Amino acid sequence: MNNVEMVLRLGAGVGLGAVIGFERQYRARMAGLRTNALVAGGATLYVLLSAHGFGGPDADPTRVAAQIVSGIGFLGGGVILREGLTVRGLNTAATLWCSAAVGSLAGAGLFQIAAAGTVAVVAVNIVLRPVGRAVDRRPDTGTETPTSYEFLAVTTDEAEAHVRALLVQALARTDFALRSVTSTNITGNENGSGRVEVRAHLAAEQRDDKQMETAISRLSMEPSVTSVSWQAELPTADAEAEH
Repeated sequence: MNNVEMVLRLGAGVGLGAVIGFERQYRARMAGLRTNALVAGGATLYVLLSAHGFGGPDADPTRVAAQIVSGIGFLGGGVILREGLTVRGLNTAATLWCSAAVGSLAGAGLFQIAAAGTVAVVAVNIVLRPVGRAVDRRPDTGTETPTSYEFLAVTTDEAEAHVRALLVQALARTDFALRSVTSTNITGNENGSGRVEVRAHLAAEQRDDKQMETAISRLSMEPSVTSVSWQAELPTADAEAEH
């Protein structure tokens, strides 16, 4: 195999990994465009190394490629986070693992299978997403209709901009649509430090309290935030739930 074909395989691996990563980047996930492209490109290079970098009777072209499967697990473990009772990042870790497989196929010259694998990964992340949400509905919601949420955080004057930025960043990783964010000054305390209410209105295709709790868990740990609350505004007033 000449250098031109090796570069072609490397380009295919990086390109297909970038396709997978584009969907992750669009969803604002931790491992996005560059990460998936690098994982697929690295897997391609390792396959090329194992197949053409060693020679002799004791050479085993499959040894290095086999270690990609287990080695990528360490990288995937780095994107899995636990927040209270919620575990995040499992789908992103699985996507990285698939990106490594696509890169390995490209490194082996199986371009059609690599392309098919890329389509399959992107399709699973896009097509099965609403299916997964439908199956994972909480049994105690009592509704499948569109829901709006109201979020309220109380913080200091100095931390208002920081809290607003954290709120927008947290919601970017969810399926909620941010409708409005407002800040209202409230009376100062005995130390003379003013307080601000940061209120946000969100829209959701269906009620998902678990995802809402995950989104605001970061804000509840901020030292400047004295209280955090949210409320699901359902179509009927008697079905309204507050946490």
